[in-house]
Amino acid sequence: MQTNAATPCALAVPFDAGRLDALMDGAGLDVILATSKHNVQYLLGGHRSLFFDYMDAMGVSRYLPVFVYPKGAAEKATYIGHRLEKHQRDVSPFWTRQAQTSSDGSVDAMRAAVDYLKRLGRRVGRIGVEMAFLPMDAGGALRAAFAEAEIADALMVLERLRARKSAAELDMLRIASDKVVDSMTAIIARHGEGVTKRELVEALRREETNRGLTFEYCLITMGKDLNRAPSEQAWQPGDVLSLDSGGNYHGYIGDLCRMAILGEPDAELADLLAQIDTIQQAAFKPMRAGIMGGDIQAAGERELSRSRYHNHLHFLAHGMGLISHEAPRLTARGPVPYGDDDARRPLEAGMVVSVETTLHHPTRGFIKLEDTVAVTAGGYEMFGGRARGWNRAGTAMAR
Repeated sequence: MQTNAATPCALAVPFDAGRLDALMDGAGLDVILATSKHNVQYLLGGHRSLFFDYMDAMGVSRYLPVFVYPKGAAEKATYIGHRLEKHQRDVSPFWTRQAQTSSDGSVDAMRAAVDYLKRLGRRVGRIGVEMAFLPMDAGGALRAAFAEAEIADALMVLERLRARKSAAELDMLRIASDKVVDSMTAIIARHGEGVTKRELVEALRREETNRGLTFEYCLITMGKDLNRAPSEQAWQPGDVLSLDSGGNYHGYIGDLCRMAILGEPDAELADLLAQIDTIQQAAFKPMRAGIMGGDIQAAGERELSRSRYHNHLHFLAHGMGLISHEAPRLTARGPVPYGDDDARRPLEAGMVVSVETTLHHPTRGFIKLEDTVAVTAGGYEMFGGRARGWNRAGTAMAR
């Protein structure tokens, strides 16, 4: 096992180790082996493989990072990485006192983690892993090495650890959100009649990239059509446009939706977007540290039920951070299947929530607002809170 010579004796652990220890104790875990890229990034304080940023396949196996954390012993945590990560490690040493950057695939990475655990000589009765992010071959190697141990899912332990964001994480989410909105308004202003959905998505990708974001996706609708995929459909006078895009800044996602129109919105369109905003504002109103997470979802749903379009409206509040739909999770009735674990827990300052209201109007099309808000002690702070009305197409072309 290699060591990090540059790491000082006093460890600068980049997460709340005491909180993780308590969460592990509550789940009965002796050690955690984190293998998802987002949790490894979090636990390592920002490190992410340059070579495997998005693609994991390599040769006949796949990239598998393994972060090993024994409960109550942050000084004995280690990282098992790919041999190509040695170059990043040389430039920016990991905080862990020991690390290995010599694996090539999933099984040899897990075997290195197993060897390290055995050398520690600690009792390992219950091992926490990320079931959804552990390949079967690596999981088999772990099971064979610790046949007497119980292997349990540590996903919710790690989710709970990440739920409360640090000031630095909040800054990255704020920057990501601002840049996504700025990118959207820029392409709306520079495009007009005849531009296709596919061309708009490509323009947004370039705009977000030029602003320092990693473009992830854009769900786009135009006119009366509710289809959200890029296509050759062209923007025509009077058509509404929705842009729902995710762009990340150092891994932290800005995910917002804004509306535009080619022309001027009529009274009905103005009213429809105003009703959506009323639902959004109702969900924001109770938000502050200490309230039950489910109060946000309930407030939005209550206001939605008052709308004459309630049969065509959908409301959802969900956590945001290194991944979309992370904790806090506030409803089990949303479009993404998960439990409402945080609905009956108090919100904490530093949690980040995406609030979205969507109208599938039978004649006017897809109309939506999605906003990102951070919970504070006395309320909330909105990130990227601009351009929430009807944005007019082609304003930059007209000047």
